[in-house]
Amino acid sequence: MDSKKETPPIIDQFAEYIETRIKLAKYQAIETGSSFAANIITDLVLIVSILLTFFFASLTLAYFLGELLNGTWKGFGIIALLYLIIVLVLKFNRKNVEKPLINIFIQKIFKSK
Repeated sequence: MDSKKETPPIIDQFAEYIETRIKLAKYQAIETGSSFAANIITDLVLIVSILLTFFFASLTLAYFLGELLNGTWKGFGIIALLYLIIVLVLKFNRKNVEKPLINIFIQKIFKSK
């Protein structure tokens, strides 16, 4: 007679099911992580590109205004004042600016497929 005990098929199926679920969870974590990383990298490249464009457009506008006003320092002064006004508006409206940004970040983190 056979002294070796056989495991019931239901236990084998359950063990196989658990292994499959673990693999699925790993694959889903990898997909979510790589999607998140790709979004972050894409957003960073986009932000750097926008900042560089904004910077060079500011320089161009400052030199243009400097030529119009017969003084480079005047053009740069006007652009500096413009930025100062923007900073002050943002400082006093901080809550109105923070909420939409927080919502955008939350949507990015929990982006549904």
